[in-house]
Amino acid sequence: MNPKIIILGIVILSLLGFTGCSAKEDSKTGQKPIKIYEESNLPRRDSVSNSIYFSRRNAITYAVEVASPAVVGINVMQYVKVPVWDPFDDPIFEFFFGRRTKRYQTYPVKGLGSGFLISPDGYILTNYHVAGDAAEIIVTTTDGKKHKAKIVGSDELSDIALLKIEGENFPYLKLGNSDDVIVGEWVIALGNPFGLFDLNSKPTVTVGVVSNKGVNIVLENRYYKGMIQTDAAISSGNSGGPLINSLGEVIGINTMIYSTATSSTGAGSIGIGWAIPINRVKKIINKFVTNKLTRISLSKLGLDVFEPNSRQAQLLRIDFDQGLFVREIKRNSLADMAGFEVGDIILEINGEKVNSIEDFNTIILDTFVGDILNFSVKRGDKVINLKVEFQR
Repeated sequence: MNPKIIILGIVILSLLGFTGCSAKEDSKTGQKPIKIYEESNLPRRDSVSNSIYFSRRNAITYAVEVASPAVVGINVMQYVKVPVWDPFDDPIFEFFFGRRTKRYQTYPVKGLGSGFLISPDGYILTNYHVAGDAAEIIVTTTDGKKHKAKIVGSDELSDIALLKIEGENFPYLKLGNSDDVIVGEWVIALGNPFGLFDLNSKPTVTVGVVSNKGVNIVLENRYYKGMIQTDAAISSGNSGGPLINSLGEVIGINTMIYSTATSSTGAGSIGIGWAIPINRVKKIINKFVTNKLTRISLSKLGLDVFEPNSRQAQLLRIDFDQGLFVREIKRNSLADMAGFEVGDIILEINGEKVNSIEDFNTIILDTFVGDILNFSVKRGDKVINLKVEFQR
């Protein structure tokens, strides 16, 4: 037989997967090797996304079917103290008769939002601004049952809260990997916009794509780090609900929107919303469970920095186009002990570029006791690495 034909046949068999398909025994031990299931053997997100266009029952409808039973509606009651107007609350009256005890009236304030179960024994994720400081929390599941919930842990800075309801065998969602998110991929938001969950105990579903990722936002006393931006409609009441990918995995918690459409009932979507990445959420809730949610303070670090092109840089005639300039180091601070010097330019912290005070604060305020920060610092013409460890 022609040798070329024999070689061609072997190549074809190899391409068809006939070579090596059976596990051979080890000649010494007589045992078969363990089969390794590589990524190519599993469903790929690309192929799942492609199926969206091919039928009515596609990846999105499947993901919704899987995720919906684990989404919950949350109704909360908070009590707000408001000072009562007192005609004698006047500086002249106080001068002659002394200060009167200020009186307060307590008013109940209702609120609503969304959440989702992450375990069969009733743990629920939501936002801090939904239920993190509520006095009473009622959770409605998709079977229409109402459950009293307690707060396991809450963190205002990251806007994350972990709740618990009593029961077992609840449907729950799998937490995905938000570091693997691709800009432009399909995503699905589920939740309770404007309280619509109360109509039939089912979440509202909206579909869109990932518009951006890695967005840092500072809002009042909250620092949102690495946010996922999406055009999937998110409205008032959606806060705390899951943002899932086409595999039905949670990649974020729907948290806030930019909206010009507002009314007395809340704000509507114009296609710009953000979700807290689920990898950051995992880090926070693990600390809830272990009671180790102890952040470090900026003062303990002991660094005073300013940005390129800032007023301080202009006044001191310091020319630099990236990073943060170290202007002052507190004596005996962590930065002092780590070897920082005035005039250093901080380029990165743990691999993240820092070109603004917001970048710097977001990273530092997301650091906990026991964490280590690795700084990439430009000193003169050299780039050096400095390590700061926040000991327990």
